[in-house]
Amino acid sequence: MRIALGLKAHSGWAALVALAVRADDLEVVDRRRIELVDEADLFWAKQPYHAAEGLEPDEARDVVKRGIASARRLAMRELRAAAKRARAADHQIAACAVLTTDPMPEWSVAEILSVHFRMHKAEGVLFRDALARAAETCGLPLVAIREKDLLEHAERALFASSARLSKTITALGKVAGAPWGKDQKDAALAALVGLHATTR
Repeated sequence: MRIALGLKAHSGWAALVALAVRADDLEVVDRRRIELVDEADLFWAKQPYHAAEGLEPDEARDVVKRGIASARRLAMRELRAAAKRARAADHQIAACAVLTTDPMPEWSVAEILSVHFRMHKAEGVLFRDALARAAETCGLPLVAIREKDLLEHAERALFASSARLSKTITALGKVAGAPWGKDQKDAALAALVGLHATTR
């Protein structure tokens, strides 16, 4: 079957939901939490800008650089694993929908560390960006959707009301089972948009 992945990132992990259409019905074919930080590095890599706060400039830049590299490496590992699972089940990944946020200005590490809000913003971008980059590197058709615009985007793309979309996504969860919270629902809706984007 043709499937689409939907991904919603947090600091250090992401919710992944893969959807397919079988006989005009939606089906959850994969649903899991993927880790974007090695357990051994959890203390600093989950929030590398916070970990770099108060360090000397060279050391701070090194911590941030290592954090970004780690997130990108693990995002690549997880998406390659998702693609492998899809191939093993005779599925074709038609889209990889990643919920994104506004891009960072071209600030240096020092400029980010000088304002606490910027640190949170940078870490909010980090894991979403790592997933989007990994999708493209793995050759998966990327569908980037601004997270805060997800519902509006889905309404336009799918020609459906928010009430109808909510009912559809909730029904998927009843079949898929727990956990089916906001993270899984958002990832599933992103995947649904991704499926539609590749079938027009």
